[in-house]
Amino acid sequence: MHFSYWMVLVAALLPYVTVGGAKSRGIDNARPRESMAKLQGWRLRADWAHRNHFEAFPAFAAAVIIAELKQAPQSRIDWLSGVFVLLRVAYTFAYVGNQPSLRSTIWIGGLICVVALFVGG
Repeated sequence: MHFSYWMVLVAALLPYVTVGGAKSRGIDNARPRESMAKLQGWRLRADWAHRNHFEAFPAFAAAVIIAELKQAPQSRIDWLSGVFVLLRVAYTFAYVGNQPSLRSTIWIGGLICVVALFVGG
């Protein structure tokens, strides 16, 4: 299996890993959304990062699939997908660490990876 496919799997799992910290104090499983709405500080930011990972995933997965269908060079697809995942991990740390400018810069880097996969793999 190509490295880029593994990166799609990692990106799909990243939201669940990210929200683990937010839920580490315990969440009322009968009313999880109410519990999450009461979070503060880094736990709240971890929840927001978790949500953003879900938002970023579809475009990334589609971009990898399209690059594969276009038969772009596999090394380029693998490289861009790996960089995307690394940027998403860095994005999480910037978000949880309350570094909004850095977080936005990292987010743009991830978007560039997605666009590069779409247009040229």
